[in-house]
Amino acid sequence: MSAQCDRHPVIVGNDVIANYSYWELTTVPTNLSSEITVLDLSHNYIQKLEATDFGYLLALRVLIMSHNQISEMNSNVFDSNFYLEYLDLSNNHLQNISSTFPGHLRHLDVSSNNFTTLSVCRGLGNLLQLEYLGLGAANILKSDLESVSHLHLQHVFIDLNGLYKYENSSLLVLNINQLHLSSLFDQKDLFSVLFDAVNTSKFLELSNFGKWEGVHDEYISAIINNSRVTHLTMRNLGLLWGNLVNILQKIWYSSLESLHVYNFKIQGFIYHVQFVYANTSMRELLFDHVAVETFIFNQINLYSLFSEMNIKNLTISNSNLLFMLCPSKPSIFEYIDFSNNAVTDDIFRNCSTLTMLKTLKLTGNKLEKLSKVGLMTERMTSLQYLDVSQNPLKYSENDCRWSPSIRNLNMASCSLPSSVFHCLPKNITMVNLQKNDISDVPSEITHLTNLEYLDLGYNRLSDLPDCMLFPRLKMINVEYNQFPYPSSESLKNCSGLKQMNIGNNPFHCFCELKQFIHVRNKSPAKFIGWPDQYACERPDNLKGLMLKDFYLPEIYCNVFLMVPVIVVPIIIGLILVFCLCKYFDVPWFLKTGWQWVRNKHRSRNSKKGYEELRRDYTFHAFVSYSEHDASWVKNILLPNVQSMNNMRICQHERNFTPGRSIVENIINCIDNSYKSIFVLSPHFVQSEWCHYELYFAHHKLYTESTDNLILILLEPIPQYIIPSRYFKLKTLMKQRTYLKWPQEKSKHALFWASLRAAISINLPTEELESSDSVPSVST
Repeated sequence: MSAQCDRHPVIVGNDVIANYSYWELTTVPTNLSSEITVLDLSHNYIQKLEATDFGYLLALRVLIMSHNQISEMNSNVFDSNFYLEYLDLSNNHLQNISSTFPGHLRHLDVSSNNFTTLSVCRGLGNLLQLEYLGLGAANILKSDLESVSHLHLQHVFIDLNGLYKYENSSLLVLNINQLHLSSLFDQKDLFSVLFDAVNTSKFLELSNFGKWEGVHDEYISAIINNSRVTHLTMRNLGLLWGNLVNILQKIWYSSLESLHVYNFKIQGFIYHVQFVYANTSMRELLFDHVAVETFIFNQINLYSLFSEMNIKNLTISNSNLLFMLCPSKPSIFEYIDFSNNAVTDDIFRNCSTLTMLKTLKLTGNKLEKLSKVGLMTERMTSLQYLDVSQNPLKYSENDCRWSPSIRNLNMASCSLPSSVFHCLPKNITMVNLQKNDISDVPSEITHLTNLEYLDLGYNRLSDLPDCMLFPRLKMINVEYNQFPYPSSESLKNCSGLKQMNIGNNPFHCFCELKQFIHVRNKSPAKFIGWPDQYACERPDNLKGLMLKDFYLPEIYCNVFLMVPVIVVPIIIGLILVFCLCKYFDVPWFLKTGWQWVRNKHRSRNSKKGYEELRRDYTFHAFVSYSEHDASWVKNILLPNVQSMNNMRICQHERNFTPGRSIVENIINCIDNSYKSIFVLSPHFVQSEWCHYELYFAHHKLYTESTDNLILILLEPIPQYIIPSRYFKLKTLMKQRTYLKWPQEKSKHALFWASLRAAISINLPTEELESSDSVPSVST
């Protein structure tokens, strides 16, 4: 691949990191950012380091070049990297190194190369700040290691893979705190290496044993008896059951205080063995990822070896442990960790010999009943910390009995409901209930008066719990729950806390959230994660906005400001509009305009108009009025109506036929008119003849189902002056819309338009001509 790379560095804290591992590079990339402080070029195919490869990376602090194919390295390649502290050149093809390393180097790893000897050490004497050194060669000579004997190294790693010769006492010249030897299999000088290793440092790590078969017992005895190691770590080891017990028994009498074993395989048949536990310096034993290759055996033979140990700390994790025996006599165990196994809640049932146990970790097992877990601890009178997280626990309102000494309880990721608060130990000071199914904290909880730390992260809470239930509470964690904002009451109750974590909740950035932000700004408590973990979720246009940047004007949230600023102007505006409408009589215009629209719509949809007129109608309209209103009718109404498309109006003074009775003429005129117009006024309701005309017109309205009545209210008619016989008029005025004559001239045009729309007919020409021959008689 080309050495040109365009990946952008990532800024983490004060470091600028560029990662080009697994890019199949054959040379060091060019044109890298000069600001890079951490550069990872591991797992590529780079073969040579040139003098100019890193010369422009003046800020480079960490360089990882492991697992390449580097065989050549220019002596001046690191001359410009004055700040280089960490350099990893392991797992390459280097045969010698003539380069000068920067004086500030603290970590140097050149192990797993092709060195014949450790002559590379002769160029490291000036690295006075070096803390970690990784080496490896076919021949380990004392003279080579003496070159770094004056350095105060903290950790030395030596890869023994391919070791051909080891000079006795070579390791003893090192001045180190921790020694790590790898690839301890099939080595010709393995005994000599181990003999010196156990006398070089108190902290020794041995890894990659392979299958250690045929171990000579005298070698083991010699190594252990002459050891000054107090802390031993072993990785990737396989032993027969008999050899394991033998080595443990010898270790039991040595100076060893701590033994950690990782990735261990127990081989061969497991049988009962006698083990003497007395007079030991051992304090801690750890087995992680233990595999038993024999499937059929008496498990008591295995468990009894560990249950009777007179040590303080015992850890057996990630090993499919099914059970553990209760010690047969009072035990000095103070710390037991059986995490990530297959232990059930029958472990340590009715066990009364663990009275000194202070810490018990059973995370990631198969505990099911919380009440049984409580009973398990009842006789552990010194137990202070219990971890039963990541277990499928259930709580069914049973009586819970716990050790009275428990102060710290971890029940995270157990799917427990809100009722679990009824089952907590009464003297508890710290409880972790993360990732459960808790939606609230029951208000009747009164026994948790000593609780100081409450962790309810990753649950379903809709608000902060009531801190008044826990009078000594100092810290609460409710991150990743479901409340949009803490209520003001809950914030008030929790005002005495020293630390709060309410981050990563779906905050609704509305008025209610302002109270929370105000309390946070004024509170002396530390809000963990602020401001990065506090962001708006709603509304959508503010999603992702940090709460510290959220602002909402006070007027939107304060009702006392909203009333004078918004409501009062609205009310004044409404009053002003009402007054203007009243002044300009807008309701009248609206009402009359609505009548005009209705009349136009009615006439447009009518299908009878022309057919009925062609039949026998003579007049467009018959007008009925009181003699007291004749002046208005003759001078105003008729001239304006008759000007509408030459409209023919029938009135009694002109169109009654002589010789007929008045009643007969009224009936005849109404029958020969398409519409009947009634001019209503107080005088109208006092006229007998007007009553008859209205009666006959009303009768025609119902018998012929025609819409022929037009009511014009000339003057208001008080209800009390309408005679009782005019009940039809009262009914008509309630049921039908009438036109009201306005006194203002500005309204007359709309009045005539509404009247025209109410009549809305055109007589045929022949009809008009024939109507002209009708005699008119004044009465």
